[in-house]
Amino acid sequence: MKIILKKDVQGLGYKDEILTVKDGYGRNYLLPQRLAVLATDKAVKALNEELKQRAHKLAKIKADAEEAAKQFEGITLTIEAKVSDGQAIYGSVGPAQIAEALGKVGIELDPKKVLTKGVKALGQYTAQIQLHREVHVEVPFEVVPDQESKEALAEIAAQRKADKAKEAAKAAEAEATPEEVAAAEEAAAEAEVLDAMDAPAEAAE
Repeated sequence: MKIILKKDVQGLGYKDEILTVKDGYGRNYLLPQRLAVLATDKAVKALNEELKQRAHKLAKIKADAEEAAKQFEGITLTIEAKVSDGQAIYGSVGPAQIAEALGKVGIELDPKKVLTKGVKALGQYTAQIQLHREVHVEVPFEVVPDQESKEALAEIAAQRKADKAKEAAKAAEAEATPEEVAAAEEAAAEAEVLDAMDAPAEAAE
């Protein structure tokens, strides 16, 4: 018996295959379970037409994906994220954030098509975009601190700089010779005397 499988049958074949099976197997199992139909001339002709239409549809889908891929040419994304002092991101930058960034440049994309794993640190990366089984593109993106994080990091950097300056001053003072320390103390004492002498004159004015 010649049949056309309507569904995949393990150990036998796949949907739309034309096969020859034993009559009993076909009549008692495949046909009653609607897993297959008889491969009549009419059924085979209908199958060939369906496969032709399906191939045309699949080719169009691929062509549309290839056309869509062109809009990603030259695109580089910058994604802002809140970061800690150690430059680590709060949370992560993943498909949702990348799709959102693409939306801002006019490219609407389902986040499910972004294959990149979540990024947890500042830096430059590449997002993998799957537009079709055979069509994918790569989009470079950079993760940078948002404005609030930049201000916080700037304050931290300024404070660290000031702390280092104090430490350097203390170290320099500790390394000064006794003569240099005595000279500095003498200069400070003279400055106090001069300030005291100038005080009455300022009061009189």
